[in-house]
Amino acid sequence: MAAPPNGSGAGDGEALSVGEEAALEDVRVGVAWACRILASEGYHDLTLGHVSARDRERPDRMWIKRRGVTLAEVTPPDVIEFEIGADLRDASDEMHLEAVLHTEVYRRRDDVGAIVHGHPPYATAFAATNAELLHLTHDALMFDRGVAVYDGSPDLITEPEQGSEVAEALGQHSVVLLRNHGVLVAQRDLAWMVLGAVTLERAVMMQSIAATVGNPRPIDPTLIDSLHRRKYHDGLVDEYWRAWIRDMRRRGLDEGMEFEP
Repeated sequence: MAAPPNGSGAGDGEALSVGEEAALEDVRVGVAWACRILASEGYHDLTLGHVSARDRERPDRMWIKRRGVTLAEVTPPDVIEFEIGADLRDASDEMHLEAVLHTEVYRRRDDVGAIVHGHPPYATAFAATNAELLHLTHDALMFDRGVAVYDGSPDLITEPEQGSEVAEALGQHSVVLLRNHGVLVAQRDLAWMVLGAVTLERAVMMQSIAATVGNPRPIDPTLIDSLHRRKYHDGLVDEYWRAWIRDMRRRGLDEGMEFEP
């Protein structure tokens, strides 16, 4: 996770406690928080959807939400470890059926540290059309190079060959829309991944709203690069991550996420 710059990281709210800051170094805690935040931001879908993170000390291993629990109720013990290069047929019954989406992307992209696959309503509906993401708002600017599309089967992605096809479709993008299925967001770490997943849903929602009230007017392409750099960088992403956690606590959505002081 990105280190906060001097004098920042907590934003305008109350800073996280020493115990909370230490606990965030535990990848299981980070994955659990990512699941909770995403559930509150449009990714809640029964027990479907899954978040993972690459182990920082052992990059050949990942930690992933187990099956059978909703994103909103994940706690650190619900996050299980798996060797990225291992055969998923040997995984426990707790492993999600579509875990190949994670293993195949990690195998192909050494720069990816966290992944979510989910079915947020706006982005999933968008993936069922031939529309292109327009740079209409600051949200869309996070995807300055656009988003990828996987046009393969809309079925569950359960076989390594399917996962490899999705990873190939993703390429060097951070988002791939799974046609008639959902989305996959892959980023450098959990904070960036959560921001990418939430911002994707907002960008598509804003584009949908704009299309109903008039003719969309995209941002001047010559401004996209500079605006992207000003809007999306480690300092702000880390600040947003901590703000989300404080917000989850204020709203009472932190059951099972207690920290020792």
